[in-house]
Amino acid sequence: MHKLTSRQEEILEYIKHYLQDAGFPPTRMEIAQAMGFKSPNAAEEHLRALARKGAIEMLPGTSRGIRLPISEQLGLPIIGQVAAGSPILAEECIADYCDLPPDLFSPRADYLLTVKGTSMVDIGIYEDDLLAVHKTNQANDGDIVVARINDEVTVKRFEKCRSKYRINLIAENKEFAPIEVDLRRDDFVIEGISVGVIRRGV
Repeated sequence: MHKLTSRQEEILEYIKHYLQDAGFPPTRMEIAQAMGFKSPNAAEEHLRALARKGAIEMLPGTSRGIRLPISEQLGLPIIGQVAAGSPILAEECIADYCDLPPDLFSPRADYLLTVKGTSMVDIGIYEDDLLAVHKTNQANDGDIVVARINDEVTVKRFEKCRSKYRINLIAENKEFAPIEVDLRRDDFVIEGISVGVIRRGV
């Protein structure tokens, strides 16, 4: 979502609170009255700007045709088992949603990944924890990344090598050997970087 002006933030917050209280979105007239606009047309212009920036979706043909994006409605998607060959945010990979604001993390989280295995326990990432992930295909040396290697998804520390064709994915558990990736041979992509950990059941 693109950065909003302070006025757009106000209108978005009003829409969210209205939805929460009433269960349906406000009309343009109600937004105009709440914001002190002289006419619903001013509200319409702000709504169009919010839609262009991805903060809302506008549904034609109805006075209450405003919808929050799915991630805003339901919270952050929790990824369970990642289906081989599927995008990590594919519908079949989403196990649930968690009512947490993406901006709780910096940079903002795009999804939560259920941790499998014990390869990162030495830095406090345990099985069944929820790893907050910022979606990006770029990582710095030392970042904790969610990486896909030949259809397998793993969480490891990213380490650059001298050769531009090689990288290492380092486990934070001495019982696990590093994964050596040859970019000329392996199908490798960074899905995101870790921006936080949530422990479940504690």
